Amino acid sequence: MPTGEVTAKGTPKTRAATWWDHTGPLALVFTGGADSTRGDLVLPVRLPSGAGRWPRLLHFLNNPDTWHKVDLVRRRDTCAPGGWAYEAHLMVLTAGYTSPATRSRRNAAAKLARVGGIDGNVSNLSVVSLPDTFDPTDGPVVATRLEFTDDELVVLEKARRKERGRKRALDRSRRATNPDQYGPSKRQQARSERRRTAGLPARTVQVPGGARDSNKAGVPKQAYRRDDLSAGYRRNRARLAEAAATAAAAKDHRARRIAGRIVADHGANLTVEDCDIRTWYRLWGKALQATTPGRLITAISRECEKSGGRLLRASTFTIKLSQTCLCGESVTKTLADRVHRCTYCGLIADRDMVSAALAAHVRLTNPDDPRTASLDIVQARMTQIVFAEGLQEALSGQPQRGARPRRGRTPAAAQRPVPGQRASARQNTTDRYRPTPNETRPALMRHKAHVGTAIPVGNAPPTDGAPEQELIGRHPTTG
Repeated sequence: MPTGEVTAKGTPKTRAATWWDHTGPLALVFTGGADSTRGDLVLPVRLPSGAGRWPRLLHFLNNPDTWHKVDLVRRRDTCAPGGWAYEAHLMVLTAGYTSPATRSRRNAAAKLARVGGIDGNVSNLSVVSLPDTFDPTDGPVVATRLEFTDDELVVLEKARRKERGRKRALDRSRRATNPDQYGPSKRQQARSERRRTAGLPARTVQVPGGARDSNKAGVPKQAYRRDDLSAGYRRNRARLAEAAATAAAAKDHRARRIAGRIVADHGANLTVEDCDIRTWYRLWGKALQATTPGRLITAISRECEKSGGRLLRASTFTIKLSQTCLCGESVTKTLADRVHRCTYCGLIADRDMVSAALAAHVRLTNPDDPRTASLDIVQARMTQIVFAEGLQEALSGQPQRGARPRRGRTPAAAQRPVPGQRASARQNTTDRYRPTPNETRPALMRHKAHVGTAIPVGNAPPTDGAPEQELIGRHPTTG
């Protein structure tokens, strides 16, 4: 490479070229360090292609001064040797990319002068918003309820069957490879007893279906990590992990899409009850893996912040949205009652819609402390009067499906008692019959003082620094 200087004879000086002089296509180079005697490993970078990808690439790669480091990662890939694909990710110190359409949508949402409330449920999500002036001339009541369609339920059931089949295949493969660690099932034992009684020779059990051999404490005699695993078992395990990662990415994409639509329709100033999602998982179990209410609420909170607003969380200690009417009267309901019926004002509407409308009237003395939430009953009653038929029409709707928990291992915690029937001791001593998570409970019955307390402002992490973003451009090397 020319150095820009000349020798005594007048010839231009040159130096050995290095990779810092490379101006061709983007490539990843492993030199091995200054003491390495091996040759350089040069890997060409495969940039993602498709509609809208070029502005994203320019956002991250147009300024080399923001390039930070290269991380070597691996991900599950059943087509790669060994079931793993190895990639190099370029970390860039810059803000995330936002498309022009997304910026336009967020700017429009920031200009919406509306306040709204959200009621998260196991099977759906209800949102109700009103003008921030609570004046019908400034806008109508807007209500939205999100739930799975019939086609989406069919797709979810198909995915569950596939996952269940893969897990059963893994279990059969492990049992077939390690038959000494499992005992025969009751059915296999009965068959062996019938053959012995009939005088037939004993048949060897290839795949024992019983429990794993354990000691008196229930600990397996041989650790699972010491089992022999076949190549088919490793392939099935890689397929299961790859399918789980794909499903998680699809749920994230669905949550972001729903959050963008909700904020665009209802504004960026919303309020939601601060419920404990862990309690929901104890009651409904895997049923929440499809709807993922926690993922949806988190995505809505992030979208509100990016649109210039905020998602406020109100503690269930101080408000009882599901047990209160807009007129201020208390309407006691169990979890099985999905329709709100107030005998005082005559309001008949969907239970979740009424709770979402009440959430729009929650006021917080300290937005960072959900325990300072209180319900403005006077404003809620005025809203019911001035909006009248428009509010009744917006809140009315068919009760959502899937509201009741499934019977079996995860039954509902709140069930209407039968008159004259004595509750069993099991209902009084187990966790499965505790009050429902979306109902207000006394403080002494809570498992802790408060759920989801926001980080104090003084202890909040600094946000002035540029976050570390990961570029999607990668090299599909496998090993």
